Amino acid sequence: MSASGGTKAIVAALGANLAIAVSKFVAAAFSGSSSMLAEGVHSLADSGNQALLLLGGKRAKRAASEEHPFGYGRERYIYAFLVSIVLFSVGGVFALYEGIEKIRHPHELEHWYWPVGVLVFAIIAEGFSFRTAIKESNETRGTQSWAGFVRTAKAPELPVVLLEDLGALIGLVLALGGVLMAMATGEGVWDGVGTLCIGVLLIAIALVLAAETKSLLLGEAAGKESVLKIRAAAVDGVTVTGVIHMRTLHLGPDELLVAAKIAVEHDDDAATVAAAIDAAEARIRSAVPIARVIYLEPDILRQQTPPAERAADA
Repeated sequence: MSASGGTKAIVAALGANLAIAVSKFVAAAFSGSSSMLAEGVHSLADSGNQALLLLGGKRAKRAASEEHPFGYGRERYIYAFLVSIVLFSVGGVFALYEGIEKIRHPHELEHWYWPVGVLVFAIIAEGFSFRTAIKESNETRGTQSWAGFVRTAKAPELPVVLLEDLGALIGLVLALGGVLMAMATGEGVWDGVGTLCIGVLLIAIALVLAAETKSLLLGEAAGKESVLKIRAAAVDGVTVTGVIHMRTLHLGPDELLVAAKIAVEHDDDAATVAAAIDAAEARIRSAVPIARVIYLEPDILRQQTPPAERAADA
């Protein structure tokens, strides 16, 4: 994912959510709808989430220091994880609380046209934000399914915005359904049911985001395609005759660490091997530009080297 693409999707979502949050709170005040209040808090939480993603992207650009020699790229993962916590605690739990209270103590909606009008506006605005996120994601998604893209994306911003926008659109439909049912039946309990459904939805999305960002925080390897490119680029067939084993690790979405033991001939001198390592590093960086930290250790391929170790990639 390009940084500009992720930022564009975040900014679009932030603008839409701020406008929607204000309109929902106004509608909740005039109508007394708990669905609208829960949705207002949801949109406010989403706005805070986008601000966190922007902050994480900015902090991740700091130069490496003596204390953090590999840089701060993983800050983007940390802030994405915080987003999942905010979505769970502020959005989901509040909606559950409001839904249960409204079911226990229902009251008739007032000025129904306020929530209906705002919800229609919000669906249009969220649809614009969702469309932007889809467009930016398609530039890097390739032939992957959407579920596969969310699971394997190394840059967290677009999957987070995609799931947030999808959850927001579904939540808006649930809120609209709750309001319309309350209007049709005269039973305010339906507004509470819609609010409760929104809470369950938000918690489910938060759990998915937490699981995916946790995996990134723990450290994920390069994708299979990148691993194959790195292995092929490392070998020149002359001095470097093979890759005995290799490990890769994302230091951030746009920075990859590569550590490999490469096979050289037993009679090559140190100068030849050093030159071959420099050339191999250049080829790897050309094949996979995000491979910025590379450690290559020369060794002689021995028959007793376990096949599993030679073939292992991470």
